[in-house]
Amino acid sequence: MADKLLIRLYDVGLGDCIYCRMPKAHKSGRDFHVLIDCGTLSSTDYLAAAIDNLKTMLPEIDGKRHVDLLVVTHEHKDHMTGFGLDLWDDLSFGAIWMSAAMDLDHPEAKRAKKLHSFAANAMEQAVRLNLALSPPLMELAAALALNKTAMKTLRETLPQASKIKPVYVHAKSKNADLALPLKTDATVSVLGPEKDIDFYYLGKEGDPALRRLGFIDTGLPDPSTAVPQPDAVPTPANIDPADFRRLRSRMLSTALAFADLDGKVCNNTSVVLLIEWKGKRLLFVGDAEWDGAYKEGTKANCAWNVMWNLRKRKLKGPLAFYKIGHHGSVNATPWGMTAAASEGEPLAILDAILPVKSKAGAKATVSTRRGNYETIPRTDLLAEIGKRVSNTRNYANAFKKAGKKTSAVPKFSEFEKKSFSQPQPLRTDLERMLQESRGFVDVEIEA
Repeated sequence: MADKLLIRLYDVGLGDCIYCRMPKAHKSGRDFHVLIDCGTLSSTDYLAAAIDNLKTMLPEIDGKRHVDLLVVTHEHKDHMTGFGLDLWDDLSFGAIWMSAAMDLDHPEAKRAKKLHSFAANAMEQAVRLNLALSPPLMELAAALALNKTAMKTLRETLPQASKIKPVYVHAKSKNADLALPLKTDATVSVLGPEKDIDFYYLGKEGDPALRRLGFIDTGLPDPSTAVPQPDAVPTPANIDPADFRRLRSRMLSTALAFADLDGKVCNNTSVVLLIEWKGKRLLFVGDAEWDGAYKEGTKANCAWNVMWNLRKRKLKGPLAFYKIGHHGSVNATPWGMTAAASEGEPLAILDAILPVKSKAGAKATVSTRRGNYETIPRTDLLAEIGKRVSNTRNYANAFKKAGKKTSAVPKFSEFEKKSFSQPQPLRTDLERMLQESRGFVDVEIEA
């Protein structure tokens, strides 16, 4: 309906490409159009189809289809690889927002940028050498892969074509930097990341778990040294071959540990977007993560905990829509996964944004696909969210009605069976299997 706010999650496999239309919210009286991310770890054909459909939803202004606001949450392939494709020549943009962590000159992300550069190059080297990485590490390598074309498109090509400058946003961004041509009954706020990325998301070396951060300050090795070719360095004559193999293994393990840490930092510096429209609250969280509690400056904090402690006034309150974080990952929506989580911050956050008593007024959707990350999506988490939102589906009944076999669902016995008959928020992967998605899942919000 033209008078309802529309959220469209495109089915792009394991990735995010999200369109939001706020009816008549532009100052001119027309609809206001937002695109959040465009990436996948699956086939890029999904992205091409998504952008083709997106263009049919956009107004034509000065000969091009126009997006009022483009938001790129963070620098992972499953959120931005589409910007390395030839999809954008006939689109224009009113504003482009990216995470402050993506700003090469951000003064409070120096360690984070050093870590990210090393991790991305090291994993690129591991993939190039075809090293025998585990499936989850292969997925991590793919997510971290450098995509210079995509970043050039975002930093230079698209802004120059639209005669604007990209804005690297954080929770303390100036109002002038975030100014948008919106009517007074619609706002777009940034709840994360914090401006001081190194302080909040890397912490200090005092935490024993973070001692490897000292390497970031003193200087990381060249990726080709950390992940060398198997025959690049001959075994020294004065070292036992078995000891040398163990040394090389430790070097690779260290590189992988840095890559894993960088993946967490990158997720936790996702742009977290709160859209408020006619009294309704919509939350888009990228891949923001959570853990047990917040400790300022002494640990690498997770984004949800930082927001809860620094931005609670804006974060707290029932949502009309929640974009389920990180494709349904266990660590991307705070919940009572353990007894400690049930008694601490995680469940308190979930109860604040998706209280069970407000189920009738809340909706949620997840863009997901089970692949080498076997535990994504976490179906018991989705079942828990299903108790708190109204747009759910019992997929056991839906598959039976459609004559579909559950054996076609990846890893059904291991990860799906237990929660399959419980109401879950709509999932792009299963909606496609039911042939009811049309390549996207729509959610409408009434004023």
